[in-house]
Amino acid sequence: MGLNLPDGVEAFLASAGWGDGVVEPLAGDASFRRYFRVRRGDKSAMLMDAPPPEEDPQPFLRAAKWLDANGLRAPHILAEDAARGLVLLEDFGEVRMREYLDQWPDDERAVYTAAIDTLVELHRLPPGPFRDYSLAEYQREAKLLVDWYCPAQNLYVDGPGYAAAWEAALGPMLPRQRPGVVVMRDYHAENVMLLGSLEKQGLLDFQDALVGHAAYDLVSLLQDARRDVSPALEAEMFDYYVRQTGAGEDFLADYARLGAQRNAKIVGIFVRLWKRDGKPRYLDYIPRVWALLERDLAHPALEPVARWFDANIPAELRAAGGGSFTV
Repeated sequence: MGLNLPDGVEAFLASAGWGDGVVEPLAGDASFRRYFRVRRGDKSAMLMDAPPPEEDPQPFLRAAKWLDANGLRAPHILAEDAARGLVLLEDFGEVRMREYLDQWPDDERAVYTAAIDTLVELHRLPPGPFRDYSLAEYQREAKLLVDWYCPAQNLYVDGPGYAAAWEAALGPMLPRQRPGVVVMRDYHAENVMLLGSLEKQGLLDFQDALVGHAAYDLVSLLQDARRDVSPALEAEMFDYYVRQTGAGEDFLADYARLGAQRNAKIVGIFVRLWKRDGKPRYLDYIPRVWALLERDLAHPALEPVARWFDANIPAELRAAGGGSFTV
């Protein structure tokens, strides 16, 4: 087929009844996974290549099947060979939420309202068969900023103090994420597909699902690393979610806690994608993420972490959206 296809893909597609399909490569993402569209007449499907040992399709398969069984729109699994990392999926088409809103910005409120409705529906379900979002996991993720961003800026920082600050900030929240909800962990405009109408939306990139706090996917959607969401729309959609769910008085503080944790993690990940994986384009997103991080740090619930930033990250770097990088 001449497309640098994964080993065994011809036999896999043939066994799934798609052996005569035409395979087209699609743009990659921030992982080792690759995607292809397979066309056969007027039908199409998506081929995921998640090659071991770098990737494992089992978490995706488990989450997709759970979401589908509970009435949420994950792509249907058409065929799978987990040992080879190959999965054939329902094709959700090419209309992503982000690009749709780039072209039709007047529909922003309606599209985001529908995305919030999906979270409301998800959060009414009992927790799924996934690991808990533990303090150790929050700490591991937040530490990515210290491990990757700080060395890239030649900063020597207080690592133990950073961990202690996060424990102090996140500790009061942990009892409120029990029994918890399914957290997809990457719910944003590039992982939502529009399926023929604004209200019908399909989900992508949920393979890292855990059981955690309801505010996590909400802040992932409304504090989007790759798309500007105005503070006014963020506030409106936050209030809409609270009205729909009856979230308690601590929910705003927990939203800020998780926003700060997630945004610190993302800054670290974007630097790692440049330094380790040779993908410098993600550096362009850091100023947006840094601005969101600063907003979250201003909430009193983040006071321990804000003090650490004051003591360890120079004011000029913070004022410059994390500063520049020599690529």
